[in-house]
Amino acid sequence: MATADAGPRRRSGAATIGDVADAAGVSRATVSRVMNGRATVAADIAQRVEAAATRLRYRPSNVARSLSLGRTNTIALMVPDLGNPMFQQILRGVTSAAAPEGYRVLVADTGESPDDEAEIALEARQRCDALVLVSPRMPDDVLAELLPQVGPAVLVNRTAPQGQAPSVSVDYVRGMRAVVDHLVSLGHTRLVYLSGPARSASNSWRLAGLTEARLVHPEIDLTILECGPTVGDGYAVVEEVLATRATAVVAFNDLVAFGLLSRLNETGVAVPDDISIVGCDDIELARYATPSLTTLAIPQAELGRHAWHRLQDVITGAATAAEITRFEPRLEVRASTGPVPARLPASEGALVDSPPAEAGPRAPTSTTRSTEDTTADPAARPAAGTAGSTTDRAPGGTLTWRLDGQAVVLHSGDIGDVALARYTTGQGVPAVHAPRPHLHPVRTLAGALMTETSPVDHRHHYGFSVAIPDVNGTSFWGGRTFVRDVGPTLLANHGQQVSTATTLAETPGPTLDDTVAWLDQHGDPLLTERRTLRGSLQADLEGWALRWTSDLVADHGDLTITSPGAAGRPGAGYGGLFWRLSTADETHVLSHDGEGEGAAHGSRSPWLALTQRRGERWTTLLLAQPGDPSPWFVRAATFPGAGPALAWDTALTVESGQSLRLDLVGLMLDRRIRPDEGDQLAERALSL
Repeated sequence: MATADAGPRRRSGAATIGDVADAAGVSRATVSRVMNGRATVAADIAQRVEAAATRLRYRPSNVARSLSLGRTNTIALMVPDLGNPMFQQILRGVTSAAAPEGYRVLVADTGESPDDEAEIALEARQRCDALVLVSPRMPDDVLAELLPQVGPAVLVNRTAPQGQAPSVSVDYVRGMRAVVDHLVSLGHTRLVYLSGPARSASNSWRLAGLTEARLVHPEIDLTILECGPTVGDGYAVVEEVLATRATAVVAFNDLVAFGLLSRLNETGVAVPDDISIVGCDDIELARYATPSLTTLAIPQAELGRHAWHRLQDVITGAATAAEITRFEPRLEVRASTGPVPARLPASEGALVDSPPAEAGPRAPTSTTRSTEDTTADPAARPAAGTAGSTTDRAPGGTLTWRLDGQAVVLHSGDIGDVALARYTTGQGVPAVHAPRPHLHPVRTLAGALMTETSPVDHRHHYGFSVAIPDVNGTSFWGGRTFVRDVGPTLLANHGQQVSTATTLAETPGPTLDDTVAWLDQHGDPLLTERRTLRGSLQADLEGWALRWTSDLVADHGDLTITSPGAAGRPGAGYGGLFWRLSTADETHVLSHDGEGEGAAHGSRSPWLALTQRRGERWTTLLLAQPGDPSPWFVRAATFPGAGPALAWDTALTVESGQSLRLDLVGLMLDRRIRPDEGDQLAERALSL
C-alpha cells in the first residue's frame, strides 16, 4: 500500500533543535540564531524556522540559550523579609515592569540578617544577570566592597557609597516632618518613636526627619524606643510606650503599628481617644485596621517599577551609577489619630466619659465597712478541697452547684436545667488584667445573659468579681492605674487572686466557699480572702438571688485600699464587688434616691437596679447592700456596670490582723421592675 510522505521523522518526546532544523531544511546554528532573535538570518528563512518550531511545539532550552547569549534574562531581588507587604509590593512593581522586556525575577530573602546579606547577594548574582537590593542592612564598607562584584545592581531605600550604583528611595525626612506637623496640630507634644532595625537606612532617615521636626517644634517631648520591624515587636513594646505617658506614637512601619493596636486593644487603651498611632508605608491592610491607620503612604509598587527601569538603563549603558531617584511620601490621615486627650480623664478605665452632670450626692469621707478580728476559730471555715454538689429545693425548681472541669456551675435543675452562674478560677486572664476568680456567665432563669467578660470597651472587666484598683500599690482591677496629676497610666503593678481551696456545702442553701490568696505585683502574699457564694430561687418573682460575701483578711500586714476617686479623680471611686453587665439596646438605672445614673452614682441608696432591654425581652439586675450602704459606682450610658465603692474619695485602711467584709446580693429577674418595687424587692433579696 502506498503512503503519503510525512516529512522528516523525529523521535518520540519533546522536539529538539535538530528536529526543527530538519523540518525547516536549515542548520542547527540557523535555528539557534532565529530563536535568540538575531537579525543575521534572512526573513523568509526565519519565517520557515518559526513555522517549523510552532508545528513541532519546540521549546528552547533556557540553559543552552543562556550559554549561547551569555545572559539569563533573569534578575534577582533581595529583600530583608518577604513577609512584609511593603517588600511584596516592590517585588510586584519590579516583576510587572521587567516582564514585558522578557526578564524574570528571582527572590532572595535574607531573614533580617545583615551578616548574611553579602553572601546571599553573591550567590544570587551567579544565577542571574543583575541585582535589585531592597533596603540592605549591611554596613557601608561591606556594601562598597560588594557592589563591584555583583553589578549591574540598583538599590531601593538605600544610597550607594561613592555613587557606585543607582538608587531609588523615599524622602522619609520630609515625611516624618509631615507626621509631626499633623500630631502637633492635634495638640500632641509628648511623642514616642518606635525605632526600626538599627542598620536600616530608612530608619536613620526617619530619625533625621524627627530631629528636624523638633527644631521646628521645640515644644515636643520625643522619646525613642528600640523596637523592630514586625507585628510582634509592636505588640511587645506597649508597656514601655505607655510608661512614657506619651499621647501619640509614630511606628517604624505599619506592621509595628498593627501589633501596637492589638495590644492596646487587649489592655483597654482606646485609640485615638487615649493615644494616637501613626504607621509608615500604607500597606493594603492599613485602611482596614480597627481603627483605620493613619500612615505615611509610600508608592511601593512604583518604587519597584523605577528600580527595574534604572537597572535596565545600567544593563544597556544608558544610565550613570550615581543617579538617585527620590519619591515624596504622602500622609494618609485616618481614624487612629485624634486630638490630644484631656490631661485628667474623668471616669473609670480606658475610655474618656465624664460623670453625668446630674450626679447625686457624694459620700462622706468615713467608711462604713466594718473590721473584724481574725482570731475566730478556723474550724468554722469549710475544709480545703472540693466535694460533691449542693442543692436548694424550692417550689418550682432546684438549685445545684456542680463541678465542671476547673469551674463550678450553679444549675436550676428542675426548670430546664439552666446553667445560672459559672464560677471560674480566671487562670487564663492576661496578667495585665489582674487575674481573678469570677462569675461568668450569669443568667436569668429564662437564660438571659447578665454578665460580660473582657468587653472591647474595658478588656479588664470580668463578670462579677472582687476588683480593687489599688491595694498597697498593687492593682487588682486590671488595665491602667490612675496617677495623680498625670492620669490613667499602664504600670507593671498588676496582682492576681488565686483560688486555693473551694468547697461546696448544702446549708444554708447551695453554698460555694473559696479561699483566695491575693498576690501582689511581685508574686508575694498580700492578704487572704474568704468568700462565700450562695444562691436562692425566687420563683414567685420570676427570678433568683445570689449573695456574695467576702472577708479580706489582713494577715500579711496593714492594708491601704484606695481608688482614682481618692487620688483626685472626681466620680471615679470604684473598687470592691463589681458587676459588669452585658450590653443591651436600653439600660436604665433605678435607686431609692431616684431614677437615672446621676441620681444613683455616688449615692448611699440601699439598693440599685439596672433594667435592660434586648430586643423584646426585659431583664432586671437589682443589687442590694446589707447594713449601712457604701456609695455606688454605676455606669449605664458608656457601659453597663455597678458596685459598692470601698474608697469613694478617701483611702481605707485595714490594720494587720483585722478583716474587711464585702457583702452584696444580686436579684436577677426576667422582667422590668417599676421604681416603686425596689424597696420591697431589695428587702426580699436581703433575706437570703
